[in-house]
Amino acid sequence: MSRIRTAFAQASHKALIAYVTVGYPNTETTLEVVPALVEGGCDVVELGIPFSDPLSDGATIQRASHHALQQGVTPQSCLEVASRLRQKLDVPLIFMSYYNPLLRYGLERFCAASSKAGLDGLIIPDLPPEEGTDLEGLARSHELDLIYLLTPTSTEQRIRLVAARSRGFIYAVSLKGTTGARNDLPADLEAFLSRLKGIARQPVCVGFGIATPQQAQRVAAAADGVIIGSRIMEIVESSEQPALAAQTFIEGIRQAISGN
Repeated sequence: MSRIRTAFAQASHKALIAYVTVGYPNTETTLEVVPALVEGGCDVVELGIPFSDPLSDGATIQRASHHALQQGVTPQSCLEVASRLRQKLDVPLIFMSYYNPLLRYGLERFCAASSKAGLDGLIIPDLPPEEGTDLEGLARSHELDLIYLLTPTSTEQRIRLVAARSRGFIYAVSLKGTTGARNDLPADLEAFLSRLKGIARQPVCVGFGIATPQQAQRVAAAADGVIIGSRIMEIVESSEQPALAAQTFIEGIRQAISGN
């Protein structure tokens, strides 16, 4: 059983997935924060590869990506960070990247390097399933799950297509727009998730906008997993002890969703 499948193996357990931008504010902080998130209760970690035009991301992750790029972070250095984390951690590690950096690196070469570094999957927000066949084949040959996204505006046809092609889990975007902590989640979120779960066989995990234990608890009641990114990056950005602060935050989220 793959590490990602193992994260969803217990029916009563809600997966907690954290996102961090690799190299923000520096590589050593990433190497400290990620194990702290796992210690705090995360089941899966998304490692964001910085990109100059992150269309799906809001101001917080855009700022983190810009800073990391200025620090010289590249896909190669992200692979090196992932390899170092894999030596410490058993949880699934997933690269979240836009398509251009992978294409420039070389899709075959990148998948091979990711597998060697101990990655378990890829999330590519700007890659629609209609154009993902090549990467799907390469990812599968290197035992990587290619995870597709769905949004509240996705048609039934698109939902069925993603349900047929996404591996590991389906990333359900909670709202229209970019990533970023929100005060409120959409009122029709549960109806959207019900549509997805009525079709998909994979676990459905929800990201974008989740920032509080109360929001996480609501999402966990209707989904198989909760994804939090921007709020974690805000904590890393503002804290003098980012690893400790991030772990404390995640402990609160884990406690909130463990009753669902």
